[in-house]
Amino acid sequence: MTYAEALEVTELKPGFGAEVSGVDVARASDAVHQDLVDIFQKHGALLIRGQTMSPDDLMRFLSAFGEPEDHTQTKFTLPGYPKIYLLSNKKDDTGEPIGAHFDGIGWHTDVSYREKPVMNTMLYSIEVPAEGGDTLLADCCAAYDALPAARKAELDPLVLHHSYLHLMETRLYGRKPITPEVIKDNPDVFHPLIRTHPADGRKALWVSTGTVKGIVGMEDDEAMALIDELVEFVTQDQFVFRHRWQPGDILTWDNRCTLHTGSLFDDEKYTRLTHRMWVKGDKPF
Repeated sequence: MTYAEALEVTELKPGFGAEVSGVDVARASDAVHQDLVDIFQKHGALLIRGQTMSPDDLMRFLSAFGEPEDHTQTKFTLPGYPKIYLLSNKKDDTGEPIGAHFDGIGWHTDVSYREKPVMNTMLYSIEVPAEGGDTLLADCCAAYDALPAARKAELDPLVLHHSYLHLMETRLYGRKPITPEVIKDNPDVFHPLIRTHPADGRKALWVSTGTVKGIVGMEDDEAMALIDELVEFVTQDQFVFRHRWQPGDILTWDNRCTLHTGSLFDDEKYTRLTHRMWVKGDKPF
């Protein structure tokens, strides 16, 4: 029996995601880390609670999934650890924010504005609000499977226009400063609406908001109406898992087959501190 077979694995919701119990990630061997990656690859998301992770521990575990990815915005990366990005509403002694606040609000998949979007996003929670601030994951494969065959055939050839500049100009909580260098490094890209997972060939209804500017060959009004319709379909309750954070949670999801969104909390009453990391991905097909 392998270590993976001995792990206690529970689905996050029927047919999607896995919570693994009984493992100390920081002290686990490289072989155990690989078993956890294998579980992740099969389930689309992985949750491990009750962990105590140093930045070095996080980087070691993250690297089991692949090559860590740089962050597009670097202002709030952890000193000495450029691959770890701080999500927080806390401020330092001078009153300056220590992390990004309101990032991740709105259904999307991370870094879809690049030719090779990130494979997975990993969050490690240190401080969490007592209420609110949940993370929601939508299973895009289950949504695709639920489509009638005729609808799948209609959607299969469609190509989405993704744009980082569009994202920055239309951010829900205000535009972020963007330099010409960042624009140059993140030109517009085009990705399929129906994405194939490279691990096993399963199909995902890979729609998104924020970065999506349009659909190739379609008028803007028609395209955005279709995008809104499909996002609403993918994010029905039957396809969505809501994660309520606890300190010490590690949650990582597969951006190739999910959408996600953060949710708001009372940031005058509560504080949040979370580390975010990315792993390099491949070109969607």
